[in-house]
Amino acid sequence: MVSPAQLAMLDKVTQQKGFVAALDQSGGSTPKALKLYGVEENEYDGDEAMFTKVHEMRTRIVTNDAFDGQRVLGAILFENTLDREINGKPSSHYLWQDKQVVPFLKVDKGLADEANGVQLMKPMPQLDELLAKANAKDVFGTKMRSVIKQANADGITAVVAQQFEIGRQILAAGLVPIIEPEVDIHCADKADAEALLKAALLSQLDQLADDQNVMLKVTLPEQDNFYAECIAHPRVIQVVALSGGYSREESNRRLTNNEGMIASFSRALTEGLSARQSDGDFTGTLNRTIESIYQASIT
Repeated sequence: MVSPAQLAMLDKVTQQKGFVAALDQSGGSTPKALKLYGVEENEYDGDEAMFTKVHEMRTRIVTNDAFDGQRVLGAILFENTLDREINGKPSSHYLWQDKQVVPFLKVDKGLADEANGVQLMKPMPQLDELLAKANAKDVFGTKMRSVIKQANADGITAVVAQQFEIGRQILAAGLVPIIEPEVDIHCADKADAEALLKAALLSQLDQLADDQNVMLKVTLPEQDNFYAECIAHPRVIQVVALSGGYSREESNRRLTNNEGMIASFSRALTEGLSARQSDGDFTGTLNRTIESIYQASIT
């Protein structure tokens, strides 16, 4: 049974303008994220201390007045963040109850070794337990990432098939999956990879039942409005774009040229923020960043 909170979250994600903040850096990407934020590796010792540092960064972002539900539709969290509190509340509850920002949870366990020009997701044997935890904490949806490095038809078909297979498991748990088959921005044949990816996505979308709705998260494409068919598909709630290593300026430029696609940036969102900034400078930088991404998302 769908709860009133889930209905309100669905209405927000489908009807309101804005973007999704990706605050889900996990084990391997956390040291780099902290370093960009001005926190060096000698400032913490061990994973627990590292995750505490990155939670302090995320808390500073989401509790800031610039981070508001008027421009930010949702936020993707790492499981460690879901298990922590913000201002005395579970992180997901704080986001929705205090900020009216829809919480999503990263559920994948990282990438398998490359084969056929792609990296599938590692197995997720505890996924059902994680989905139950997400439901208990009023999470709306999930996110899981694969990576495409070459325009290899077999590899791309396998990536999309795995994403939708697990996506159905997530839908069965009452959550909305964000399907994320990232095309590496350094892929030598990126446009060809995107063509194969779109065909595979549309094929899988056509197989969903009428009550199975998903979100898609894709790399900003080489051809403007390339994913228009996906955006218009009746089984797609939103198509969000990852920055993928592009600068915020380049990410916003590309996003502006893709009508109906909204941002779900990670590094491009935190670019320019520093642990050393005064509260005033931090707020000013974050506000300008959020406004620029918001404007690029409402084209």
